[in-house]
Amino acid sequence: MSPPAAISPPSRSAELATSTSTKLPVVASKNVNTKTVEEMLGNWDSFKFAPIRESQVSRAMTRRYFKDLDNYAESDIVIIGAGSCGLSAAYILGKKRPDLKIAIIEASVSPGGGAWLGGQLFSAMIMRKPADAFLDEVGVPYEDEGNYVVVKHAALFTSTIMSKVLAMPNIKLFNATCVEDLITRPSDEGVRIAGVVTNWTL
Repeated sequence: MSPPAAISPPSRSAELATSTSTKLPVVASKNVNTKTVEEMLGNWDSFKFAPIRESQVSRAMTRRYFKDLDNYAESDIVIIGAGSCGLSAAYILGKKRPDLKIAIIEASVSPGGGAWLGGQLFSAMIMRKPADAFLDEVGVPYEDEGNYVVVKHAALFTSTIMSKVLAMPNIKLFNATCVEDLITRPSDEGVRIAGVVTNWTL
């Protein structure tokens, strides 16, 4: 992934070619009508999943992933790390600049960093004011304790901001991916960072 400078003109990403010749027919189930959770509760004898082939699962995942790799090979912004700082930066940038392509690179399989706990294995998250303004922005409830606020569980903050970031159409998270090196280019000011060299961590 080698993002250009944000001033670079956006380039059109190539679309992946799709073929219909490899599609195999799947017999539709008689029980595929969409039902609400309330309608399904207690009716477990008649409960069935819609049919799907393993090849369909594989194609659905790989096509989307490699299309994202192609699309974000040139990104306007690359954020290294999907912890609380990286997710917060992505939220603000993604909201303020929906015209920019933002890639988040996270080495771990599970994003969120250490923000799933408040510290020392305790669950509550303590934030000094004025950080409460950001909690109000993303919609995380808290207890006001004067100079600081308390979120009842750090996972509440992390899961909330993560869901909002991942829902933005201009942001893509690449987890299980690490940054191994920086790409630099000469500039009038000396040297500028022009991108990152990535690799899978698994």
